[in-house]
Amino acid sequence: MTSNALVQGASRGIGLQFCRTLLARNAVVFATCRNPEQANELKGLQQQYGRNINILQLDVTKEGDIQNAAKYVEQNSEGKLDLLINCAGMLHTSGRGETSLRDVSHQALSTTFSTNAFGPVLMAKYFGAMMKKGSGSFGRQPAEKGKQHSSVLVNMSAKVGSITDNALGGWYSYRMSKAALNMATKNLSIELGRGRNKVICVSLHPGTVDTDLSRPYHKGVPKDKLFSTEYSVDCLMKIIDNLDSQQTGKYFSWDGQEMPF
Repeated sequence: MTSNALVQGASRGIGLQFCRTLLARNAVVFATCRNPEQANELKGLQQQYGRNINILQLDVTKEGDIQNAAKYVEQNSEGKLDLLINCAGMLHTSGRGETSLRDVSHQALSTTFSTNAFGPVLMAKYFGAMMKKGSGSFGRQPAEKGKQHSSVLVNMSAKVGSITDNALGGWYSYRMSKAALNMATKNLSIELGRGRNKVICVSLHPGTVDTDLSRPYHKGVPKDKLFSTEYSVDCLMKIIDNLDSQQTGKYFSWDGQEMPF
C-alpha cells in the first residue's frame, strides 16, 4: 500500500531530514517550500528518488498557496494523506528573539504568528479531509490485529512554547506563537478526532537542533544537548510511529516525555 506524507517547510533543517527519512521508508513525499527553484538539496533527493518526491511551492503565510498545493496533492495521492508535518518556523524577523518589551513590534509579532501558528491551522483546513481518508501507513509496524493506524498531523512546536515551563521570559513572538500553535493542536485533535476515521494531532519539541533558526544561540548550549537533524528526527519518528488515539492533542518532547502546556 502506498503511503503519502507531506512535509511543510521541507527545504532545510528538520523538514529536509524528515523528507530523507520518509523517502527511505518508501513513502511518497510531497515536500513544500517557498522557493523550489532554490531548494538544491530537495532537487538532489528528486534525482535520487524520482517520482517518490514532489516538490511544491508553498508559502505557509499565503492561503492561496496552501489551496493550490492541496489541489495538487489530492490529484496525485488518490485523495489520501497519511502524515502531515508542519515544520516551517521562524524565531523573529530579525533572526533573534526579543530580550525585552523595547524590542517588541506589531509587525514582528504578526509575521511570526503567521508562520508559526496561523499557517499550520490553514494547512489542517485544506488537508484535513485527505487525512481523514488516510491509513497512517508511512513505514510503521503493521497495526495490531483488529485495529488500524490513524493518519498523523504533527505541529513542530518548541519547549519555550510551554507556559508552565517559562521561567526566563523574553522571546515574546516565538514563545507566544508556539503557545498558540499548541492550542491549535489541541483544537485540531478534537475536530479531526470526530467520526469514524480519526486523525491523531500532536505538538512535538525537537530539542535544540543544529539549524539556522537556533544557530545564534549555540554558544551557550552543551555539546550533548545540541542535536543533529538526523538524531532529532530519529527521536521524533519513534514518537510518531508509536502514537495512538489516546495521545492525540498532546505535546511531547524529543525524548517521548509529555510536556506541560
